[in-house]
Amino acid sequence: MKIAIASGKGGTGKTTVATNLALAAARRGLRVAYFDCDVEEPNGHLFLKPTITTSRPAVRLHPSVQESLCTHCGQCGAICQFSAIVCVGQKVLVYPELCHACGGCALVCPKDAITEVEQPIGAIETGTAHADAERSGTAATIRFVQGTLRIGEAMSTPLIRQLKEESLRSQNLGDPDLAIFDCPPGASCPVIESVRGADLVLLVTEPTPFGLNDLRLAVEMLQAIGLPMAVAINRAGEDEQETRAFCGSQGIPVWAGIPDDRRVAEAYSRGELAFDEAPAFHQAIEEILNRLWQTGLNASLPESEAAHP
Repeated sequence: MKIAIASGKGGTGKTTVATNLALAAARRGLRVAYFDCDVEEPNGHLFLKPTITTSRPAVRLHPSVQESLCTHCGQCGAICQFSAIVCVGQKVLVYPELCHACGGCALVCPKDAITEVEQPIGAIETGTAHADAERSGTAATIRFVQGTLRIGEAMSTPLIRQLKEESLRSQNLGDPDLAIFDCPPGASCPVIESVRGADLVLLVTEPTPFGLNDLRLAVEMLQAIGLPMAVAINRAGEDEQETRAFCGSQGIPVWAGIPDDRRVAEAYSRGELAFDEAPAFHQAIEEILNRLWQTGLNASLPESEAAHP
């Protein structure tokens, strides 16, 4: 199963839910892979604390023109929707920061004057995160993958695409039962690339006017691309009724109302997972996992071996 954890805005608790869900699933005995797709400022590593074992550069392609072969026909500029390559008189101008690496310009060039060259855009790191075996009573292993965009890069989607293509196979885990994609906030191109191919998108929202407004935008985005979704309301309380009413009007199930709990905030400030700190939070994450599994496989998960706090 592939689940994307997304939100219409930052600060809703998306990464908190994603990392704790990965821990809960691993403690149930599932093989879990966690992908931090928020490549502009990844922070899942602060909580899962993985041991990074591999790091490789990520690159994207952009066109390079051999002027001696170019006849300045202008076909390359005509096909590019982003004006990354433009023929001006007897000169071809290339703007690598605008290129989306579709390869169209090289394809239509009648003189084969265009080749694609690599440009570094960041790095992809992989490793393994381990649960606190003494506290949980069981060893939980999580396959960890994150991308880091190079400072100054204009587009993160090529890196996110390569991150998601990273092998899900691990010597320790084998093929994962559950892949969790921790998405960047918002409803723009990086988010669309992150959720693409997911079996379900869990939207984490907060019961505020800003949270509801941005939830509407995220729902519209997912409806446009046809992905199933569910909602988790973080810091839920008496003011969550309007959010629940909106979800009901759209036919979107609310899988959990996560209570506001100071212990969750304190664990977050220490860079720790809150799963073992707050009973109500623990229960909400377990409920999300159960609902996810029942939705995807129409089956029940085994009970966690660890005692609930």
